[in-house]
Amino acid sequence: MPWRPRPDGLEVRVRVTPRGGRDAIEGIDIMADGQRVLKVRVRAVPEDGAANEAVRRLLAKALRLPASAVRLEAGATARLKTFVVEGDAQDLTTRLAAMTGSKT
Repeated sequence: MPWRPRPDGLEVRVRVTPRGGRDAIEGIDIMADGQRVLKVRVRAVPEDGAANEAVRRLLAKALRLPASAVRLEAGATARLKTFVVEGDAQDLTTRLAAMTGSKT
């Protein structure tokens, strides 16, 4: 899965498509190296952190959390990013699995 539990919540690997025409979580994708990522598309442009902020807010909204519970940990200038979502890891895993149609 593109997420894994941490003591403070969940770590989520995301592949972002900025200027994607809409804000949406599109499911899970497998990269060429076999790594699984959560595919996310946002309308924001990749300038001055706008796309990163849009992804952060989209993840928070989809998981029904305040935006402050989601933070960018790695990949600020890359398409592949790592976000940390604070909260109960099992609950967050269940929500993401339901959202993407995956098994937990």
